[in-house]
Amino acid sequence: MMGGNFYTVKGDVTSLISLMNGAPVGLGLLLQNYLAEQPKVLFCPGADQPSDAEVQLVRVGLKQAQGDYYYRHASVALLSGTPETFHIQLSRLGKNRNGRSITALVMDVQFLAHPSLASFQVVTRTSHDRKISNILFADGQVGSQDNADGRFTVDIGAYPYDALDKILKVFELADERRYAAFSP
Repeated sequence: MMGGNFYTVKGDVTSLISLMNGAPVGLGLLLQNYLAEQPKVLFCPGADQPSDAEVQLVRVGLKQAQGDYYYRHASVALLSGTPETFHIQLSRLGKNRNGRSITALVMDVQFLAHPSLASFQVVTRTSHDRKISNILFADGQVGSQDNADGRFTVDIGAYPYDALDKILKVFELADERRYAAFSP
């Protein structure tokens, strides 16, 4: 699927339903069968801004709904066009743009936007005082990574159009750190 299925042009958080056709995508696929009784797990309890979980969950199935985590949809930084990878499977995640194995699937949102973008609903959304980022890896493990230096922070300033590329770069950084942690 293209990036446009998961992220608005602002790229700040992951969509739970496709922006292209309204079908559940990414973490939204878990809502009906696996998270029906606990949908709030898609919203970080360590978010630095007030949660709008109730508002977003009411929207699921009706209109655009978003969760608090980045979801890696592939190694695609395009909002439109024809990506090389349309679907990734846990059993065959492939390589990232740097040639490393894809390992990071979901992570805390650390997204900074210039206040001038607020009128377009592009706002800062961060977690854990931006000091750590929790990352879910394909093997089911979750790791907390130091973010005191902002390495896992996506700062778009006043220009949101390369947000997907910046989000993908933090996933690639997580892949690299995971690779380094398990290399001999």
